[in-house]
Order: sequence, then structure tokens, then C-alpha cells
Amino acid sequence: MTTTATHVWRPSAARSITLDAFVPVPRGTAAQAPALLSWPLKDPSDLLDYQFDIAPALIGNDGDAISTLDITINPSATGDLALSSAAADGSRAVLWLAGGQPGVTYTVTLKIGTQAGRTIARSVYLPVATLAAQPANDGTIVTDTGERLVDQNGNPIMAGS
Repeated sequence: MTTTATHVWRPSAARSITLDAFVPVPRGTAAQAPALLSWPLKDPSDLLDYQFDIAPALIGNDGDAISTLDITINPSATGDLALSSAAADGSRAVLWLAGGQPGVTYTVTLKIGTQAGRTIARSVYLPVATLAAQPANDGTIVTDTGERLVDQNGNPIMAGS
């Protein structure tokens, strides 16, 4: 008997950030501001999952988990980066982000509420750039700056070759 396979979806670790500002500081030293958080480059045509893990803020509170997400994206005009959906998986917020304008770095602000009443707010940068070469009208491939790609002899490289 044939049975349809079910698939287990797992967020990609390639676009995951873990909150790291909850590291104890030795007495007598000044706390350093953590590095700015940033996800890797995104192409405007990508629809991908991006994770933000708050596990370090929940250490010692085994039963606590994310209960609410409030997501803000700036800038937020027509054609800019958009939140397609959001979900929580224990201590991880998983955002599906789509669109965006090439050359713009977006600020995605997450305000996370937990079951125990904690609130954590952080901003993460997401730069958008054209990563896929687009074929020109005549079938040649061009870069995001509009230059035609050519081989070692100067002949244009055609899409599909």
C-alpha cells in the first residue's frame, strides 16, 4: 500500500540569530554594547525563513516560551520588505520575509512577549541586494549594474547556455 510521505519542516540555520546580550560581566569591568544584529543578504525575489532565538534570556526558566510577536519593518513603503508570516517555536521566533528593494538595508524590530510575562525587544538588519543575474531582452545575462556578462573572447553569455 502506498502512503503519502509527510515532511518535517525545520527552519534554516543559515538565517538564524541567537540573542547574546545576556552574558554576565565580571565585577569591575564595563559592559560592552553587543554587535549590531544582522541576517545575511536577501534577494528581492526570495521568500525565506529568518530565525531569532531568545534562549539565553530564558535560561533557568525551563517552562517559559514565546507567546506573542510584534514585528515592525522599516522602511515600509509599497514594494519594500514585507512580513509574509510569523510563528513561534519555543524560544525561536520564525519570520517569513518577502520582497524588498535592492540596495536598501531594512530594520526588522521584534518585540517578543513570553508566557512568563517577559518582554524582549531587538532590531535586526536585513540588507537586500540583487543576487540573481537577470537575462537582458536579447537573451544575454546582465549584472545588477546592467553590464552584459561576456566570455574570455568578449562574446555575450546567453541565458540557458
